[in-house]
Amino acid sequence: MNVAAIPDRINTVGSADLSAKSRVSIACDPRLRGALTPGQAKSGESWATGSVDPQRVRGLLDAAMRTLFGSSDPQLPWAKVVRPGQRVGLKVNTLGGRGLSTNVLLVESICERLCAAGIRAQDIVIWDRDSWEMERAGFRIRTGGNQVQCFGTDRVGYDERLASFGSVGSQLSKIITEWCDVLINVPVLKDHDGAGVTIALKNMYGAIHNPNKYHPNGCDPYVADVNALPELQGKLRLHICDATTACFEGGPSYKPQFAWRANALIVSRDPVALDQTGWQMIERKRAAEGLKPLAAEKRAPAYIATAADAEHRLGNNDPRHIALAETQVA
Repeated sequence: MNVAAIPDRINTVGSADLSAKSRVSIACDPRLRGALTPGQAKSGESWATGSVDPQRVRGLLDAAMRTLFGSSDPQLPWAKVVRPGQRVGLKVNTLGGRGLSTNVLLVESICERLCAAGIRAQDIVIWDRDSWEMERAGFRIRTGGNQVQCFGTDRVGYDERLASFGSVGSQLSKIITEWCDVLINVPVLKDHDGAGVTIALKNMYGAIHNPNKYHPNGCDPYVADVNALPELQGKLRLHICDATTACFEGGPSYKPQFAWRANALIVSRDPVALDQTGWQMIERKRAAEGLKPLAAEKRAPAYIATAADAEHRLGNNDPRHIALAETQVA
């Protein structure tokens, strides 16, 4: 999976020392969905629309994490992300329904690894903006008891205090301000009709009460400003982008004709580097499908470079300072 560098604007003043490149791991499993059963074949079901194999999803996650952290043990990387006793929020993306949302089996695999790292099940919450959107995407709402929690901000509301940075002033989900010690971002690799792409950075629009206010000008600089909110920056630890099913056109909602079964995960601690890499993957898929580059449609995601500039310092968008490692699961 070769991802050529096609930055629109390069900034190299991210938060990390440039001598230590921002690491991005891409793991791909062509067999993620496996073979059709005789019954599926008889009904005419396409392998591309079938469910992913739970064991192979777990293996895909382990491969991506091992590569990112340079570990042969699939469990050791998680000790660098969380500590026992912490409460962990998994911010998923469920806008696209069952067709184009964070995969439930992927999230379950993340929860398993977190529990093995010493996090109690009841101290994990899977969350997004609205509970009904989560249910539509296949998540089961759960509250209370000794189990992983799963619910939307609609169940708890938004913090009354205004969080602000640059041009953004928003109320954050109480799941962030009152519940979580650590945030793990689990977005989907998607095209976006206005912003160009919506991956790790834009997934944080689901954490504020007024995202509709921040869509002018291709969401630039608003996506960068939202991600620079101190209340978020103090808790975000890891970004695991679900590219098992992705979208190269017509996003962010699900349109089957533009669905793309990439069977991959993109993982990084740098959301800017991850988004830069994911954008390139989308551009390559668009080219393969005979579509114009996003810049030609006047919707290149300028906010990615803004997130890397001297004011925001959220990461690197310069391919020279991104260490990209690609793994194919056997």
